[in-house]
Formats: sequence, C-alpha cells, structure tokens
Amino acid sequence: MASQKKKNTNHKETPRRHQDRIRIYLKIGLGCLAVFFVLLGALKIVKPDIFIRKYRERVGEHIDAAKPEIDVQLLTVNPYSRPGTETHKITGIVVHYTANPGSTAMNNRDYFESLKDNHDNQVSSNFVVGLEGEIVQCVPTWEVAYASNSRNIDTVSIECCHPDETGEFNDETYRSMVQLCAWLCLKFGLDEEDVIRHHDVTGKNCPKYFVENEEAWEAFRENIRLAMKNRE
Repeated sequence: MASQKKKNTNHKETPRRHQDRIRIYLKIGLGCLAVFFVLLGALKIVKPDIFIRKYRERVGEHIDAAKPEIDVQLLTVNPYSRPGTETHKITGIVVHYTANPGSTAMNNRDYFESLKDNHDNQVSSNFVVGLEGEIVQCVPTWEVAYASNSRNIDTVSIECCHPDETGEFNDETYRSMVQLCAWLCLKFGLDEEDVIRHHDVTGKNCPKYFVENEEAWEAFRENIRLAMKNRE
C-alpha cells in the first residue's frame, strides 16, 4: 500500500508542470490559427469570388464575343413577374420549358407582362428562347425572376419554347440555348455542371424532354462545355 501511494504521489502534476502544459497547448492553438489565416488569405487571392455574396459579373473580350443576339424586352416592375429584388451572387443557370407547345418567345414574355394587370399568377424568367432561336430578355440578370423557387435568389432562369407536347426542342431553339448558357457561364464564372434543370430544384418534370431523357440532358451540358472551350 505504501509503494502504491508513493507511486500515485510521483505522478501528481505540479503547478509548474500544469502551467508548462497550458503554454504548450496555447502555442499549438496559436500555430493552428496562424496556419488557418494564411490558408484563408491564399484562398482569397486564388479564388476571391468564393467570399463574395453580392451580384458580380465578369468582363472580357472572350465573354463579349460569346454573347448571343438578345432582344431586350424588360417587364414592367411589378409584384407578379418582376419584383425588382436584387439577386445574390449567381451560382447557377436553370433551364425550363414553357409547357405551352407552339408558343413564341414574345408570347411568353407578353404573358409575364400581363400578370401585372390580371394578377393570375407569379411567374417569369430572365430569358425566353423561341422557336426560331430568338432570345428575349424579360428580367435583368441582377434581378430575381419568379421561376426557380428556392433558387430564384442566386440563379438566372431560361424558359425554352418547344413545338409539341413531347417538350423536345427544335434545332434553332437548341442552338440558342447552348449559346446563351455558355455565355452566361462565362459571364458568371460557372461551368456546365452549374447548369441545372428546374427538376433538380423541385423535382418538377421541367424541362420535360431533358428530365425524361437523361442522355439528352448530359449531351446538352457537353455542348455547353464545348461552346465555352471554343471561346477561351
């Protein structure tokens, strides 16, 4: 018993050892904190956009060269289709289909505009791509459009026209969709993986053809990647 008691006494920490141990822990903690701030600073230099929540566009000749022809027909600011709310940093492009076979880009734009008077719905999009490949802009990219539910605040929405109930896009519409998405990706520092379907946000069958034909959707994204690569 005496030897056991002596052994326990030998292992008792003295005040000085306790202070030394605390100093060691403090040095380790401060060292880790210093490394963290160095890495944080390096990340801010390499990828400054990651810390920015406010809307921001990139500029450059290659971005200007990629811009498709756009007919700007902005909606009147109103609570039903263009609330005038500023977006955050754009982190995605959302593709939709109109679910209105045979309608034109201006048909859909004018429907959005009519909501300010009839109050039938709250819906809109930033762009509409028509059956002849025309692109109509309804809402500025720095403003919210009522299209993608929880992602309205940080995405740009594109409604796309289609000739029939299958929802499949004709060649003219498809080419403009690719070109518009590629330009928007360059404009906001995104890539083809950041182009998503309305379905990916809410589970809705929109755009119908790309939801029901996964291979076609992946091919569309690949075409966006190639279009971007050609502008680098």
